[in-house]
Amino acid sequence: MRLGPIGVWYFTESLSAQAAAEAVQRIESLGYSALWIPEAVGRHPFAHAAWLLAKTERLIVATGIANIYARDPAASAAAQKTLAEQSNGRFLLGLGVSHRPMVEGVRGHKYESPVATMRSYLERMAKAPYMAQPPAETPPTVIAALGPQMLKLAATMTQGAHPYFTTPEHTAMARKVMGPNAWLCVEQKVLLEKDATKARALGRAAATIYLGLENYRNNWKRLGFTDSDFANGGSDRFIDATIAWGDLGAIQKRIRAHQDAGASHVCIQPINPDGVPLPDWRVLEALAPARA
Repeated sequence: MRLGPIGVWYFTESLSAQAAAEAVQRIESLGYSALWIPEAVGRHPFAHAAWLLAKTERLIVATGIANIYARDPAASAAAQKTLAEQSNGRFLLGLGVSHRPMVEGVRGHKYESPVATMRSYLERMAKAPYMAQPPAETPPTVIAALGPQMLKLAATMTQGAHPYFTTPEHTAMARKVMGPNAWLCVEQKVLLEKDATKARALGRAAATIYLGLENYRNNWKRLGFTDSDFANGGSDRFIDATIAWGDLGAIQKRIRAHQDAGASHVCIQPINPDGVPLPDWRVLEALAPARA
């Protein structure tokens, strides 16, 4: 798998299946190497990935991330190999431990130690039997990783890490922890909006759901933010550091900052300046690798 320098991270939940297929075809035509799709309380990520892979020819479809509490290791291993074989190696499995409210409150499981739980899951995946036709090459896995211990696990047991909602400073730390060879696939929210008041309001709307989650808060505190930065939807300092807003040049500068800090792949998540849950094609077209 050749994961290019820039991809797209996007919730397709607001789109019908047909509209999602048309969107990913457009993303593919713009030259992006990958589309990252989440797992929350919407579509099944593997079933949806199969649909999107069937509707594209070159695009890599990655899960960012599939929740390990949603299925056992053998099920994930089988899904990974099935999708990789069916798509000629265009499926990238991203796994994560999710968050306590999602695991315990929504799914009814007990949320265990993140690093130990992920290590055990990966070990069991590697041992899972699979008696179907295998993919031509061993399919890659990355894991959601923010703290140093999970980043080390990503570098030693998988192809790399998929940090979400971070900063270039975190990217530099992650690269230092993981060494030079691991994949570092960083998500970056982008907003093509020059008005600071409007941009920060839209950024706060996008950030609100994450601000109460301990895994993210702990990571942001490692980066120097404090509880006061998380109040009222996020301080200006917090929004400006985590969301790339402004004109095209400002957004490109943030992407380059991640790349200069060691990111091997930056997946941009476009926030629509109209405040609607639809792709902002203006920014996706402006940043398109095919037009570089």
